[in-house]
Amino acid sequence: MWTTLRTAARVVAELLLTAGFLLAALAFYLLVWTNVQTASAQRDLLDEFRADQQTHSDHQRQQRTTPATGEGLNVLHIPRLGDEWEWVVIEGVDLDTLDKGPGHFPGSALPGEVGNYAVAGHRATHGEPFAELDLLSAGDKIYVEATDGWYTYEVTWDRIVSPTSVEVIAPVAGYPGQTPTVQTMTLVTCNPRWGSSERLVVGATLVEQREPGAGPPPEVA
Repeated sequence: MWTTLRTAARVVAELLLTAGFLLAALAFYLLVWTNVQTASAQRDLLDEFRADQQTHSDHQRQQRTTPATGEGLNVLHIPRLGDEWEWVVIEGVDLDTLDKGPGHFPGSALPGEVGNYAVAGHRATHGEPFAELDLLSAGDKIYVEATDGWYTYEVTWDRIVSPTSVEVIAPVAGYPGQTPTVQTMTLVTCNPRWGSSERLVVGATLVEQREPGAGPPPEVA
């Protein structure tokens, strides 16, 4: 009997050790390794974006084409989230794309266009670009660096919605079917930070546009 109990205890102990190892490995992957992978992808995307800026003429910069999934579109700068906060926005919102950085909802407006420039991003793991999106408040600036200039958006609202509230990325955020008349932006992420039962949404309106030759706004120079 004692031999059986000792054997059972040993088996249980081994299972617990194995489970602990697997949990530690999973935690390392989620909290460390995914961030490393995303940082590497972002470096490559940023290098490609900077090269594109250098090689395109001013005339070419004015010609916009439909972006391909996985293509780097522009660079977001949000000073409220840190002086060094910058992320390349990628075309697409599938999981593979979002694991590399914030993703542009296909079909939504591009920066500076009339309509809603809608972007989604992770709030935890994979670089967690929108980890502190809840810190934004009305009046904060969001800067979009594109190959055809700089676009400055000003935060005007934020709200918590259900995952099915897709009307927030409509051309007029929150009002599907309406025709847009102004240039807006919507940023979407999970809420709470380590969950996905809700969505945190931040809305902004375009307040300034700068030509490439004018350089970046002073806040991000």
